[in-house]
Amino acid sequence: MLSSLTCTLLTTHAPLLDIWHDLAVTATVTATGTVTPTSSAGGALNGAISLTPTVMVRALTLGALAFTLGLILGKPIINWLRDRRIGKAIRIEGPVNHQIKTGTPTMGGLIFLIPLVIVIGIFMYIPKFKSLLLPLGIVVSCGILGGFDDLLSTVERNRGGLKARFKMAWLLVIGAIAAWILYALLGHHWLFLPFVREPIDIGLWYIPMAIIAIVGMANAINLTDGLDTLAGGTSAIAFAAFGVIAFLQKQEPVVPLCFAVVGALLAFLWFNAHPAMVFMGDAGSLTLGALLAVCALMTDQWLLLPLVGLVFVTEVLSDILQVTYFKFTGGKRLFRVAPIHHHFERIGWSETQITMRFWLISMLAGMLGIALALT
Repeated sequence: MLSSLTCTLLTTHAPLLDIWHDLAVTATVTATGTVTPTSSAGGALNGAISLTPTVMVRALTLGALAFTLGLILGKPIINWLRDRRIGKAIRIEGPVNHQIKTGTPTMGGLIFLIPLVIVIGIFMYIPKFKSLLLPLGIVVSCGILGGFDDLLSTVERNRGGLKARFKMAWLLVIGAIAAWILYALLGHHWLFLPFVREPIDIGLWYIPMAIIAIVGMANAINLTDGLDTLAGGTSAIAFAAFGVIAFLQKQEPVVPLCFAVVGALLAFLWFNAHPAMVFMGDAGSLTLGALLAVCALMTDQWLLLPLVGLVFVTEVLSDILQVTYFKFTGGKRLFRVAPIHHHFERIGWSETQITMRFWLISMLAGMLGIALALT
């Protein structure tokens, strides 16, 4: 049913594709009428002209298109997951009030992953911007890895998902391949520092830093995905921030990519609003984390990733600090429970209060990140 619906959507919009591709080409036409392709690798370094407003118009329109596709596909996907009993198994050691969520359909990341694949593959003109094959590959590979984990963590199978070491090994493989592509094929080896006008060439050090960013952010958003709308909302804000940063850095293909993710995530949030009809699962959270890191790396402003993703970094640090403190104090706890969003649940904050306050922190962090990108 999903495949037939997708085919119908593509057939209906087929006459618009040529017009849309023409718009993509004319987005970087200079005053003299010459088409000036803007490489995603070092666009701010090679004297590329400033992006025209048309680029942002396309980006926002693609975001709206991704939202529409996600909204159309959302209910059929949820029904498909429910029919196949792909329901989340909630850990017994988790918050007591979360036990009522047992059986809620998981792997709902498909609601934004499928529109993303459609929008990237059809409307972003890959023949001109071949660098978009990298984020497309991230969406597919991380989506498959996370999907397997979701299938093994359902109520029916109750196997707790993939082994942590196995999942980490595959994330490292995906991160290493992506880092090599960024460095060797797309020519990224730069680091922008706030208040320093000239970028720093870090050479081969770029590869391990890129791997850490991709794998670390994938795990960070995966940890953040513990409350309704928490991971989805904070991720949408982070992608919007890097969409603006990409526009400032003249990274033309990254701008529509980021806003397409935002639009697709807003459609997912429609169904994930408390009480959630569906969870994104690892298929969604791992993909979002890796994709956010790749977008940051493609702008060369990846040093801002911990700031723009402040909520995600805080979630990871709270988990690390909890485990470390527990080991060194013989069983004492720094937080009532980790990651930190569950700590706030234990001290009396409602689920909605936590998510809204974390959204506000994400908005502030995104604003500061854009501000530093302008320095």
